[in-house]
Amino acid sequence: MEEEAEEEEDEELGHAETYAEYMPMKLRIGLRHPDPVVETSSLSSVKPPNVWYRMSIPEETVDRGWLSALQLEAITYAAQQHETFLPNGDRASYLIGDGAGVGKGRTIAGIIYENYLLGRKRSLWFSVSNDLKYDAERDLKDIGAKNIQVHSLNKVKGCPLVKKGVIFATYSSLIGESQSGGKYKTRFKQLLHWCGEDFDGVIVYDECHKAKNVCPIGSSKPTKTGLAVLELQNKLPKARVVYASATGASEPRNMAYMNRLGIWGEGTPFREFSNFIQAVERRGVGAMEIVAMDMKLRGMYIARQLSFTGVTFKIEEVPLTTHYIKMYNKSVRLWVAAREKFQAAANLMEAEQRMKKSMWGQFWSAHQRFFKYLCIASKVRRVVQLAREEVKNGKCVVIVFTFQLSYLLKYMFWLFTNCNVSSLPAGAEIKKPEKRKRKSGGLSGSSSDDSESEESDKDDAESDDNDSCMTSQDAVEDAQQMKRDLLDQLEKLAQDLPPNTLDELIDELGGPDNVAEMTGRKGRVVSNDDGSISYESRSELDVPVEILNLTEKQRFMDGEKNIAIISEAASSGISLQADRRVKNQRRRVHMTLELPWSADRAIQQFGRTHRSNQVTAPEYVFLISELAGEQRFASIVAKRLESLGALTHGDRRATETRDLSRFNFDNKYGRNALEIVMKSIVNLDSPLVNPPSDFVGDFYKGILSLDKGETGKFLNRILGMAVQEQNALFQYFSDTLAAVIQNAKKNGRYDMGILDLGSGDEKVKKIEAKKFLTPGYSTSGHVELYTVSVERGMSWEDATHAWAEQIVTLLYFADSQIRNNKKTAILVQEVNSKKRLFLVYRPNTGKQLKLEAYADIKKKCKKVLSDDAKQHWIDQYKSSAEICAHAYWRGNCKKASVGLQCEVGLRCRTYYVLCGSVLSVWTKVEGVLASVSGTNVKMQIVRLRTEDGQRIVGLIIPANCVSPLTNILSSSDQSQQLAVQQQQKWQQLHPQSLSHVHNT
Repeated sequence: MEEEAEEEEDEELGHAETYAEYMPMKLRIGLRHPDPVVETSSLSSVKPPNVWYRMSIPEETVDRGWLSALQLEAITYAAQQHETFLPNGDRASYLIGDGAGVGKGRTIAGIIYENYLLGRKRSLWFSVSNDLKYDAERDLKDIGAKNIQVHSLNKVKGCPLVKKGVIFATYSSLIGESQSGGKYKTRFKQLLHWCGEDFDGVIVYDECHKAKNVCPIGSSKPTKTGLAVLELQNKLPKARVVYASATGASEPRNMAYMNRLGIWGEGTPFREFSNFIQAVERRGVGAMEIVAMDMKLRGMYIARQLSFTGVTFKIEEVPLTTHYIKMYNKSVRLWVAAREKFQAAANLMEAEQRMKKSMWGQFWSAHQRFFKYLCIASKVRRVVQLAREEVKNGKCVVIVFTFQLSYLLKYMFWLFTNCNVSSLPAGAEIKKPEKRKRKSGGLSGSSSDDSESEESDKDDAESDDNDSCMTSQDAVEDAQQMKRDLLDQLEKLAQDLPPNTLDELIDELGGPDNVAEMTGRKGRVVSNDDGSISYESRSELDVPVEILNLTEKQRFMDGEKNIAIISEAASSGISLQADRRVKNQRRRVHMTLELPWSADRAIQQFGRTHRSNQVTAPEYVFLISELAGEQRFASIVAKRLESLGALTHGDRRATETRDLSRFNFDNKYGRNALEIVMKSIVNLDSPLVNPPSDFVGDFYKGILSLDKGETGKFLNRILGMAVQEQNALFQYFSDTLAAVIQNAKKNGRYDMGILDLGSGDEKVKKIEAKKFLTPGYSTSGHVELYTVSVERGMSWEDATHAWAEQIVTLLYFADSQIRNNKKTAILVQEVNSKKRLFLVYRPNTGKQLKLEAYADIKKKCKKVLSDDAKQHWIDQYKSSAEICAHAYWRGNCKKASVGLQCEVGLRCRTYYVLCGSVLSVWTKVEGVLASVSGTNVKMQIVRLRTEDGQRIVGLIIPANCVSPLTNILSSSDQSQQLAVQQQQKWQQLHPQSLSHVHNT
C-alpha cells in the first residue's frame, strides 16, 4: 500500500490537456483567423506586455482580413520589440515560433510592409530554398503590398544590387562568391554594402532551424554559414531582426544564432550562450518551457499552432511476408560480411586514421540508407492498394518520403568499389612492411555516421599468434580479393532486392501522367512495354528543371493529378492542403511511409497538407511494419496528434500501449537504458529486466554475435540485424527504459516536464502571494512566490452522492490484506467495458489519473458491500488530514521521526510555486536549490488553476528552499526598486526620450 501511495503522488502531477484555444489578449483589431488556432497551456497562462505601438498598415488590409487578428498581433509586438535596445547597444529582435499553417509568411510580409511604410525601404529575407521567393512575392501581394519588389540574390548582378525592395536569399548564398567580380567579390560583402552601416531595416531569418549547423556546440567548429549569420547581425547592430522557426524555443541548441533576443550576454544571468545551454539542459524539458514563457512575458516571442480539430488518423500495420524476412536477413548477412572485410582491409593496409574515418563514415551512411529503404519497400504494395481506394472514393493522396531513395544498388556498388582502403590511388602512401602480429577479423568499435565524430577503434582484438611480414603488394592483392568477393555477393543479393521504391510507386499508380512528383532528383527509371527498363529525364520541353516541382504542385492543386509524391528535402514551403482558393478541393489523405523519431518533426511534416483556409482537414495514415519498434514511434506521434485535437479512427491498439508513448528515447533516460542494455549483453552489468520470453534461443548470445559493444547510433544500427533479433533487442531496450524511468521516479529524479497539479477535481486555494521586482533589460519584470493548498480526497458523503447521482457504478473493493489493523476501501467506475478498464477513487487522494485493469484490482482487493467499506473509507479519509501514508500503514514514518515533513498520501498538501520572469532570477534559484537540496534536485514545473479561476504556471520550490530563496529575492527586490526610482527621475528630466511611445 505504501508503494501505491508513493506512485499516487507521482500521478497527482498528471498530464492534462496540452493545448488551449488561442485568441489575442491585448490587441483588439483585425478579423478572426480563418481556422482554429491553439497555444500550449503553459504559454496561454502568461500574459504578453501591454501594446503601446501604433501600426501604420492601411485599414483596408485590416478590414478585408488580408492579415488576421493573430497575424496583426505578431506584427505589432515585433515592431514594438524593435523599438527597444539591449544593454550592449544592439537592437532587440523578435522570435516568431508559429507552426506550419498559421500563416507565418504573411506575418513576415506584414512586418516588412510596416517598415516599408515608415520609410525603411530595404529588407533582407533569408530562407532555405530559392523556390520560396515565389511564396514571398505572393504573401506581399496578398496583403496589399504589391509595390514591394522581391529580388532573388542569385539572379541579381552588380553592385548596388537594387535600389529598394526585398532581397531574397538562401543561407548558403551568404558564403557564396559573386559572379560579377568587382570590388565586392562575395555575396556577404555585397549585402553589407547594399544595407549600409546604419541599416535599420528588417532582416528575416525564416525557417532558421533548418539552416544546418548554424552554430554547433561543443568540440565541433561553427560552419561558415553559421558564422556568416552571426556576423551579419554583428555588423548591422541597428537592423530589425526577426527569427522565424517553428522549433525555435523547443530545441535550445537551435537558438545559438538568436543573440539579439537578449537571453544571454551583457545584463543577463548567462554571460555566454554556452552558460545558457548548460543551465537549460541540466534542468531538463521543463526548463525550456520556462524560457518560452519568459520570452512571451517580455514581448519577444509568440508561438501558435493550427489546431488539428477535424483531422483524423489511423495506423495501418503492414505484416512482413516470409519471403521479405528471408531477403532482409540475407541483406543483414551481406552487411555483416562487408563490415568484417572493410575492417580486415583497413588492418592489412594499415590505413591512416583520417582514411578510416572517411571510410566508416561512408559505410554507415550507406548502411542506414539501405535498411531504411528496405523498411519502406515492405510497404509499397499496401500503399498502392490504399491510394487507389482513396482516389476511387473521391479523395486525393499525398505520399511522403523523408529522404531520397534513388539508385540504392548503384550507391552500394560504388561504396564496395571505391570506398574501401584497397582502392587507394596509385600515389597513396602505404606504410613500410614491418614485423607485426596479424590482426584477426574481430569487429572494430570504430564507426561514424556522416555527421558524427569517429569512435575509437583501439579495442581491436590481436589474437593470432603467427608472426608474419606482409609486403605491400600482398596486402593490396588480399584486399582486392575481398572486394571482388563482396561485389559477387552483392550481385547475388541484387536479384532478390525490391525495385526502386519511388519508381515502383509512380509506375503502379499510373505513371508520371497521373502522379505529381516533387523531389530533388533530375530523372527516373521507367518500365517499357517490352519489359525492359530505361532512364529518362524529368525535365519537360516547356518547363525548366528548377521550377519543375512548382509546376507539378500546381498540376496537383488544379486537379490534373490526384496523387502527389513528395520528399522531405523538396517539401519546404510546399503547401498541398485543400485550399478554398484552388480547383482541387478533394480531401487530402496524407500517407507517411517512415515516421520521424521526433513527434515535433512529424507534426511539421504534416503541415504540408494541414494549413489555414482549407475546405476539409486531411486524414493521416501511418504505415508501420514489425521492424525496429516502428509501432512505438507511431504511438508517440499519435499521442501528440491527439493532444492537438486530432481524432483517432481505425486504431485498435490497447490503451496500455498508448500510455507507453510518454517515453521518448532520445533523452538521458534513453541513453542510460541503452548503456545498461549493452553492458548486460557483454556481461558487464546485471540486467534490470528479463529478456523477452518469446525469443527462441540464447538472447544475449544471439544479439552479441551480430554487433559487438556498439553503444551509439542504436536506433539506426539496430536495423542491420536479423528481424527476430532486431525486434527482441528493441523490446528488451524498451523494457529497460521503462525500468529506468520507474527507478528515477522512486528516487525523485524523474523529469516529467510541465505537469498539471491534480486531475481537476481537487480544490486549489491560494494562501499567500509575495511579489519581487527582478532586473530586466527593458522594463522591470517581476516574480511571484505563491503558497497554494491543494485539497484532494473524497469524503464518504461525496462517494455516496456519486452513487446516488449514478455518476459511478457502485463497486466497492476492500484491501484483502490487513496492515497496522487497517484496511483500505476504493470506489471504481468502469470506463471501458470492452477492455475492462476502471477509474479508481480513493478516500485520501480522490480520483486517480491512471486507469486500472479489472484483473489488477482483483489481485489486491475483494468486492464488498457499501456497509462493509464505509468504516474503512471514513477512517482513512479522517486520518489523511494529518497523518502520512507511511505512518497510517506502519505506525511510524522515517521522515517524521527525524523531524522532517512528509506529505505522502495526505489529503491536503502545500506547494510553493515561483511564477513570472523566472529567467531573470534563474541563477539565484539554481544556487538555492543546489545549496539546500543538492545539485541533483529536479526543477519541476507545474500548472494549476485556483478556486477563483486564476491560472498559475511556475516552478515548484521545495519547502526547505523557500526561506533562503525569499531572503535572496527580497534583497534583489530592494535594489531593483531603487533602480526603478532613479530611472523614473531621469525620465522626468528627459521627457523627449519617450516621444516614440504612442498610446493605442
